[in-house]
Amino acid sequence: MAKLALTGGGRCNISNSFENVRSLEEVYPRGASLMKRALAEYSSEDALDWFRGRGVSFIKEDGGRFFPASQDAGEIVRTLLGALKGVEIICNQKIDALPDADAIVVCTGGAAGMEILKGLPLEIVPPVPSLFTFNISDSAAGGKSGICELMGLSVSAALSIPGSKFRSEGELLITDWGFSGPATLRLSSYAARHLAELNYNSALNVRWTALTEEEIHAFVDSCRSSNPRKLVKSLHPEGIPARLWEYLAERSGIAAERIWAELGQKGINHLVQLLICDTYYIHGKNRFREEFVTCGGVSLTSVNLNTLECKQREGLYFAGEVLDVDAVTGGFNLQAAWSTAHLAAKSIINKYGTQNI
Repeated sequence: MAKLALTGGGRCNISNSFENVRSLEEVYPRGASLMKRALAEYSSEDALDWFRGRGVSFIKEDGGRFFPASQDAGEIVRTLLGALKGVEIICNQKIDALPDADAIVVCTGGAAGMEILKGLPLEIVPPVPSLFTFNISDSAAGGKSGICELMGLSVSAALSIPGSKFRSEGELLITDWGFSGPATLRLSSYAARHLAELNYNSALNVRWTALTEEEIHAFVDSCRSSNPRKLVKSLHPEGIPARLWEYLAERSGIAAERIWAELGQKGINHLVQLLICDTYYIHGKNRFREEFVTCGGVSLTSVNLNTLECKQREGLYFAGEVLDVDAVTGGFNLQAAWSTAHLAAKSIINKYGTQNI
């Protein structure tokens, strides 16, 4: 519950409409096959209706994200606790091994639940962090990047890790330590294990514009012919903030007070290439606020995807982040918790009946 109270910056991004999701793989880098089954059994609308039936109303924000209208994650926590009336809750109790019971559901979150599973013939995918921001340097040698002077600036960009398949796009937020925002968090999710293997040291390519190389050259040519006496920093392509444009011009070797008529082809080519592929270096990570999501957990090869029952031990079920299922930001991780919990509970009722629960 404590972790739930922190989600969405304390507002609780409880779910997502999925209306802008082209494929589950783009929001569930791990576990899309399971989530296809789980969402068919218990969708985001089912989860919202459950809370609505207990007096919670919601608002939908950009990206299909749902938040309680109260903007208070505590309302979600209190609603869940209220639904547990009649259920015995035992806190601060260390569990070294699984108890003897007909049905057990392990839903302990990420790495926290691994200890009690020791000794079981399960395949465990080692947990590593997901959803984090990047400490950024201008060079492989490290050190703070000059771009951090633009902290607070947000721009639409595409990020990629050279030599890999990992790419993301969306809003990139420049901070005093490096990069944050949806594009960064999404890439950290896609490349969670890859970056862990690199000890969070990697080159990072940034494409600052959706314009093609030809379109950028056309913009530059237009500025040189139509506004030759204007300062380079005074005219910038649509979608590139003025501060970022000035920074990139200087990064490409063009002085802030140069006019368009004075630009040589070498400087122009360098500037165009920076807009298309500007390289920085990741030197470590930071958590995204106080939230923490893990990549890894109980391998989906160890569970029946239709019931979430363990293949190696009858009556043992898993739900939530203890499974090797995680998502990008936007309410998808909490929806995975609601959907997998419902699937496990339904499977137990179907197998044992309500009289034995």
